[in-house]
This record gives sequence, C-alpha cells and structure tokens, in this order.
Amino acid sequence: MSGPGRDVIATSGAPAAIGPYSQAVRVRLPDGVSGLVFCSGQIGLDPAAGQLVEGGIEAETARVLDNLRAVLEAAGMTMADVVKTTVFLVSMDDFPAMNRVYGSCFRDSPPARSTIGVAALPKGARVEIEALAHG
Repeated sequence: MSGPGRDVIATSGAPAAIGPYSQAVRVRLPDGVSGLVFCSGQIGLDPAAGQLVEGGIEAETARVLDNLRAVLEAAGMTMADVVKTTVFLVSMDDFPAMNRVYGSCFRDSPPARSTIGVAALPKGARVEIEALAHG
C-alpha cells in the first residue's frame, strides 16, 4: 500500500508482520530526493523458520539487526543510514551483552539511541529494536 508521499516497505528477508503494521514505511519529503524510513520494531525471529532464534540475548540481538538490515535494504538503504534506534529490553541485565552486539554493527558514527526496559515483548523475545533511517 502506498499513497501520496508514503511507500510501504516489505521484504521476505525479515519476518512478516505479525499484526496490522508494515515492516517499514518511507515518507518522501517535498524535495523528492531524500526521505525518512520508519522501521517497525524487529525481534529475533528467523524469517525462514518463523521461530525465535536460540542462543540468548547475543543471538537474538544479532538476528534483530539482520532483520533490520534486510528491511533497510528493501528500502534501498543500509545500516549507515540509520539516525535513531530504540531498543526495548525485557531485562536491563541483558544491556551489556546486547550493547556489545549492537556496537559491532554501528562502529563508526552510531545513531542516536534510547534503551527502554519493558515487562514483555511479542513471542517471548528478550530484545526488540526499531529504527529511523534517512537517505
């Protein structure tokens, strides 16, 4: 579904939406060149198996970032275009391990970020990350 100034982004390289939302939406700005891509939160679902990956917070975080990468690639962007992320963690005790994996993805010029502790996430996930990209 697309409309004036707005395009829905979808890819089989990331898990399909498990509710009434899009994997991402691009908002075209009036200049016709640049735009913003709002990526819905991704959890550590393997898109082929449809199951949460095993291996703890590190494996989940890596899969989340792979899922975000696939959505961004479908929008013609890369992780370098990400300007803001929001990380949701079920346990703030997982922050150091999540942060190591996250940091390996965003080595140079990392985006702005918020990290929020939550009571629960879909499918029993331990981490969810949403992103905003510009390009």
